[in-house]
Amino acid sequence: MTEPLLQSPLHSLHLSNGAKFAEFGGWSMPLVYSEGTLQEHKTCRTECSIFDVSHLGTLEVSGSDALIAIQSTFTNDLNRIAPGRAQYSHLLNESGGVVDDVIIWWIHDSLFHIMPNASNTKRVRDALACFTGDLRYSDVTKERSVIAIQGPKSREILGKTSSELAEIQRFHVKQIEYNSSILTAAGTGYTGEDGVEISVPLSTAAALWEELIRHGAKPAGLGARDTLRLEAGLPLHGNELSPTISSSEANMKWVVAMDKTNFLGKKAVEEELRNGLSRKLFGLKTDGRRPPRTGQVIVKDGKSLGEVTSGNYSPILECGIAIALLETKVSLGDKVMIQGRRNEEEATVVKLPFYTTEKNS
Repeated sequence: MTEPLLQSPLHSLHLSNGAKFAEFGGWSMPLVYSEGTLQEHKTCRTECSIFDVSHLGTLEVSGSDALIAIQSTFTNDLNRIAPGRAQYSHLLNESGGVVDDVIIWWIHDSLFHIMPNASNTKRVRDALACFTGDLRYSDVTKERSVIAIQGPKSREILGKTSSELAEIQRFHVKQIEYNSSILTAAGTGYTGEDGVEISVPLSTAAALWEELIRHGAKPAGLGARDTLRLEAGLPLHGNELSPTISSSEANMKWVVAMDKTNFLGKKAVEEELRNGLSRKLFGLKTDGRRPPRTGQVIVKDGKSLGEVTSGNYSPILECGIAIALLETKVSLGDKVMIQGRRNEEEATVVKLPFYTTEKNS
């Protein structure tokens, strides 16, 4: 029997705003509102958009051995940062593939929030469960909502609600009081724009959402979030990252701290570094507006080079763009063909990302 989809704590507000819904990792989440994905995308690039990302997981991890446990589980090195900061990291399997990519919020001392992708919370929890010591962890996903406010005017709008929220710097984490509740917020996001993601207790989530909209933030669905992250060259787990795609193949070697004593999958990464890569991610840009699609085969001179992992129409570049996993012999500037069901379309191999802002470049 199929399990019913989970609903965001803000579901009724999305309904009243005319949202259309889709399934994301077992959740029914807003895909698009009445203005459409194209306009929502442009609003985030030029003004300020607000996204409900409550479907993302949150594991609260604490205890005197929490730091050691996280260090020995994930690839990045928390010693590069400090309490009050956030860090992006990977969880690998024994073959070096990416089980999940996470954001770790180091709130203070021995208290962390680890945010996996929606369907991977149990996998991350199970990985931590292998560690013995003074470690406590709990899934608090259903105890909060997560609101992401993104765009060049996001801090201006946040400032009308809370000056403390508006002042949170990129990849910093802070707890503040709002409506007699404690919010946890970080200068992170998934759009390529400046912004803040806020973990809000259920009792006050709706009030914060509505206040931010009153101050000028426009609701946007996860359809626009996907086209925004694609333009910004950000990986989507299950597409650019997966148990069969490594961090290095995804151009994210920087996420893997090889100088750490150990982490899950380290031996496989060492072997990969010795042998070298046979494939990695590249950007593709077409001259036309037709969007490339996941799974389409990329060929040159009649030979397959790989396939599209994510593709869509770029509202900013006004052409088709794609990320593709291709043989490493491919060079920037190469002309390749994207095979469709009925015809082929030429594309140029380009450097990722397709779009950057001065603040996030």
